[in-house]
Amino acid sequence: MRIYLAPALLSLALTALPASGAEPQLATEEDKTLYALGQLISKNLDAFQLTPKELEIVQSGLKDGVNGKAALDPVQYADQIENLHRTRLAALTAKEKAAGQAFAEKEAKGKGATKTASGIVITTLKPGTGPSPGASDQVKVNYEGKLIDGTVFDSSIKRGEPATFPLDGVIPCWTEALQLMKVGGKSRFVCPSSLAYGDRGSPPQIRSGATLVFDVELLDVVKQPTQAPQPAPAPQQ
Repeated sequence: MRIYLAPALLSLALTALPASGAEPQLATEEDKTLYALGQLISKNLDAFQLTPKELEIVQSGLKDGVNGKAALDPVQYADQIENLHRTRLAALTAKEKAAGQAFAEKEAKGKGATKTASGIVITTLKPGTGPSPGASDQVKVNYEGKLIDGTVFDSSIKRGEPATFPLDGVIPCWTEALQLMKVGGKSRFVCPSSLAYGDRGSPPQIRSGATLVFDVELLDVVKQPTQAPQPAPAPQQ
């Protein structure tokens, strides 16, 4: 179970919950910073997929812990917590995969879309006219990565600078799909989780089992420099 912020910070954030249940007012920059802290902390609980009632119970345990009270010894429940996390995460992963598959099937029916044998859906947005990269080449690209709900999790466009990387050093979806493009072209890849980050995901932004969508423009193929052959060592006398 991954922990992104210290438990002390988790407790701190939840001690500030208003007793009346009213939404806090984000009047100052510090208020907004604390709210953002709460949002980040919530990612630790994402895999549990808590219902409103379950969240109330979790908040109660946190509040009692901060106030030095305890209805039970949490150490004795470490195994149960791990089991609950494992069970809930498996259910969440299955849900993500089903939603991703349905999304990919819909995208595969779109104009200009093709589906590879491995399951990648590729839609050509603009055909290229240059060379195609090989598996060992470096590529220079502009891209935007999104979840299937449209949430952008990475974008070289927003950073204002293209990215350059070796094709054998990225997720399998990119390694395969970019070799089917030509320089100057732009395509959309729908990557199944098995060719992206798999069941591990890439928390906190990319859930376990998530299907990913990339809009990619291939700007250039950067060939690796060829090393000159080295002379053979002279024979020893």
